[in-house]
Amino acid sequence: MKNILIKVAYLFLSSVIFNGSAIGQTKDSSTFTLSGYVDVYYARYSDSVGTNNYSKFPDISAKDNSFGLNIFQLSVHYNSGRLRATGTMHYGDLPSSAWSPQFNLLQEANIGFKLTNKLWIDAGLFKTHIGTEGLLPKDNITSSMSVITYYEPWWQAGVKATYNYSDKLQLVLHLLNGYNTFISINKAKAIGISASYNINSKANISYFNLLSDNSPDSVKTSHFRFLNNLVFNYQFNSKLKALLGADLISQKNTALSDPKQTAFIYSLIATLRYELKPKLGVYGRFELYNDGDGFLTGIITDESNKLTGLKLSGYTLGAEYKTTENSFIRLEGRALLMDKDQKIFYTDGKYTNIRTELMITAGVWF
Repeated sequence: MKNILIKVAYLFLSSVIFNGSAIGQTKDSSTFTLSGYVDVYYARYSDSVGTNNYSKFPDISAKDNSFGLNIFQLSVHYNSGRLRATGTMHYGDLPSSAWSPQFNLLQEANIGFKLTNKLWIDAGLFKTHIGTEGLLPKDNITSSMSVITYYEPWWQAGVKATYNYSDKLQLVLHLLNGYNTFISINKAKAIGISASYNINSKANISYFNLLSDNSPDSVKTSHFRFLNNLVFNYQFNSKLKALLGADLISQKNTALSDPKQTAFIYSLIATLRYELKPKLGVYGRFELYNDGDGFLTGIITDESNKLTGLKLSGYTLGAEYKTTENSFIRLEGRALLMDKDQKIFYTDGKYTNIRTELMITAGVWF
């Protein structure tokens, strides 16, 4: 690894010395590119958490009644045809509230080698391969994240093998330190698969999974976790597109009713976007999430004094104006409805099972 880093540094310095710029093409046909993204917001929440505090499920637009920075990031990319590398630094309320405490300012740092025309091996720190929705608003139809996206892995460290079987099918095998972690937390490793298939020019289906056990080595009981994520994209026509996602997550020896039984989480996301005019679109999302045993959301005592995990549904409506191809402004509202006995929000001096949200977000990237 040290020799590879030295080689990348050498090529970078060569680019500066011989070309006068680190962004351009070097004499051995290798390229450096720089990319960036800035996303800002103003948000209001019905849930009272106090001035300058992060809301529950903090991710995008994380503070109430606040002008804020979701994220500012810069990335450097290197590609020589057979060697590639990416490094991304980020800052803002999104990484501060919800990113890894280890390498908190670092989003990605990885190096890849092309073994054959169809096979790449990459190693280092990565954004997750799991999820119907991505980390950044610019990559999603909505700005806010669904609750299942919040509780899925966001970051991972390890090695992956990417096999481009054809123009339609791509397969990836991941060997990782664990579930949502950059560092090893036990002797076990996690393994995951990504498979993406382009059915035709309008439809794509993808399947992602992750098998892990994040229990400390001192815990002898297995808590083997198996995450399954299925994603379907469909472009009806030039104006209307749909995104569907479903998750099923199981964990052994975790059920609240019987600790020797397997616990389950299930979720559903359905998102539609319709383009009213070339630069103006509207969108909506329905989300459903059930972690009745609380192994990801944590266990609470509900209004009936029953131990449970979070169960909820959510409804999002928004409008987006594309100021340019690489920028947007969005106005978005959402309502989160917990199970009737799960009054985890605080509004107008009393606890309630409903939270409403309103946010304006704007992003630009290059």
